[in-house]
Amino acid sequence: MSIFLYLVRQSRWMLITALATSIVSGLGNAALIALINEALGASSDRLIELGWRFLLVGALALVTRTLSQTQFMYLGQRAKATLRMYAVRRIGEASFRELERQGGAKALAVLTQDLDTIVVLFISLPTLAMQGAVIAGCLGYLGFLSWRILMFAIPMIGVGAAGFWFANSRAVFHLRASRRREDDLIKQFRALFDGAKELKLHRLRRAAFVEETLAGNVEAVRVQRTRGYVLYAAAASWGSFMLFAFIGCTLFVLNRLYPVGPHVMAGYAMVFLYMIMPIEALLAAIPNVSSARVALERIQQFSLDLPVEMARATTPLHAFDSIVLDGVTHQYFREKENEVFTLGPVDLTFKSGELVYLIGGNGSGKTTLAKMIVGLYLPEQGRVLVNGEPVGEAQRDDYRQLFSVVFSDFFLFDSLLGMRLDGLDQSAQRLLELLHLDHKVRIADGAFSTLELSQGQRKRLALLVAYLEDRPFYLFDEWAADQDPLFKDVFYRELLPALKAKGKTVVVITHDDRYFHLADRYIKLDYGQIVEAGTGEELLAKDSAATRASSVVKMFRTSQ
Repeated sequence: MSIFLYLVRQSRWMLITALATSIVSGLGNAALIALINEALGASSDRLIELGWRFLLVGALALVTRTLSQTQFMYLGQRAKATLRMYAVRRIGEASFRELERQGGAKALAVLTQDLDTIVVLFISLPTLAMQGAVIAGCLGYLGFLSWRILMFAIPMIGVGAAGFWFANSRAVFHLRASRRREDDLIKQFRALFDGAKELKLHRLRRAAFVEETLAGNVEAVRVQRTRGYVLYAAAASWGSFMLFAFIGCTLFVLNRLYPVGPHVMAGYAMVFLYMIMPIEALLAAIPNVSSARVALERIQQFSLDLPVEMARATTPLHAFDSIVLDGVTHQYFREKENEVFTLGPVDLTFKSGELVYLIGGNGSGKTTLAKMIVGLYLPEQGRVLVNGEPVGEAQRDDYRQLFSVVFSDFFLFDSLLGMRLDGLDQSAQRLLELLHLDHKVRIADGAFSTLELSQGQRKRLALLVAYLEDRPFYLFDEWAADQDPLFKDVFYRELLPALKAKGKTVVVITHDDRYFHLADRYIKLDYGQIVEAGTGEELLAKDSAATRASSVVKMFRTSQ
C-alpha cells in the first residue's frame, strides 16, 4: 500500500529502532526462561553467576520494552496526524463536484475511526514484534535442547498458520463489509440532527426512521462485526489448540520415541507453559493488523476517489474587463424527478461594473449556473473566457479568486480566515454597526464572538465577510429571502448600488420582483435554458403589463 510505504519512509529509522528494541526485549524474555531452566539444576556457586546474568538480561528486557512501546506510541500519533493532514489537504484540493458527490460521511469516518485504527496498529506492533521474538527465542531454545523435536514443531506451526490464515481472511471480509455499512450509518446519524424538526413533527416518520431504517442498519453492522470477531476468536482458538497438540505429542509420543533426560523434559514443560501467553497475545494482536489493513485500504480508496485539481501558481487577477460563458453545459441527475437535468448550452457575457439579476422558477437551474459562473462546476462542453483568454484547468483556482459569493446554503467560519488587512477589526466593526449586528456580535483579532444567530442575521454576517474580501465579482444567491422588509430595501437600494459604484460586477439570484427595475439587465432561466433577457426597466414594464392584465381578468370574473 502506497500510503503505508509513505508512512514507513517518513519514520524509517525510528521504526527500525522500535522494531529492533521490541525484538531484543522478546529475545531477552526467552533468555530469562532459559536461565531459569538452567538455574533449576545448577550448583550453589554457579547460581551467583546465573543470578547476575538474570539481572542484566531482565534489566535489558525491561529497558528495551519501555523504549519500544514509547517509540511506537510516538509513531502511532505521528502517523495519525500525518494521515489526517494528508486527507484534509486532499479534501481541500479536490474538485467541488467530487466533494458534493462523495458527501461528508465517508470523509468523517476516515478522519476519525479509520485513523484511530491506524494508531491501534502502532500500539499493537510492539506486542507483535516482542511476542514473535519470544516465540522464536523459545523455539530456538527448544531446538538447542532437542533438534528432533524442533523438526516436528515446524510442520505443526505450518498447519496452525494455514488454519489461522483461513479464519482470519474470512474475518477481514466481514470487517471490511461492516465498515462500508458504517458509512451509511454515519449519514443516518447526521440525519437525526439535520432532520430533527421533521422527525419531531411526524411521529410515524420518526418511528419508521429510528425503528426500521436506523435499527436495521445498526443490526446489520452488529451481525457482520460479530461474525468477524467470532472468526478471529476461532482463529485464536485454533492456534492455541495446535500449541497444546504440539505439547501433547512431544510429551507423550515423541518422548517415547526419542527419550530425553528429566532436566531436558522439565525445560520443555517450562518453555511450553511460558509460550502459551505470548502466543495468545500474538493472536489477539493480529485482528488489529487486519483492522488497520482495512482502514488503510479505505484511506487509499478515499484518496483515489478525490482527484486533486491541477493548479499552477500565477499572479491572481484583481480585475477583469469581461467574463464570457461560451456554449457551456452541465448535467446532473435529479433523484426526485428521476431524470438527468441539463443546464445550457449557455452563452453569457458579464462586464465590469454591471448589476445583473438572475431570475426564474425553483429548479430552473439558477444556482447551478451560479456555480458554473464562479468556477465550482467545470463545463462539460463549451468554455469560460476572462478578457478573451480561456480558463483552463491550471488557471481554475486563480479564476475562482475573482469571486465573493453568498450562496443560499452558505457556511460561516468563526473567524475572518485568510484576510490580512490593516485595521481589519475596525472595518468589520463598522460593518457590524451598519448591518445592525453590533449588539449581537463582537470581533477581536479577526474572530467573531458568536455565530448563534438567526438565519437572517447569519446572512448579514456572511455579507460582511464577502464585503471585506473586496473581490471584483459578487454573487448573491437569494440573500434577501430571510431578511425583513427594512433590510431587503437596504440591500437592493443601497448595498448593491454601492458595490456597483465601486466598479464591482454583481449578480443577484432573486424572486423579489418589486426590485427588478433596479438591475442593469436581467437573465431568466427556465428548465436550464435562457428564455429571456433584457434591461431591468423592460422587465418592470412586462411585470406591470402582466399585473394589469391579471387585474382585468379578475374584474371580469367578478362582474360575471
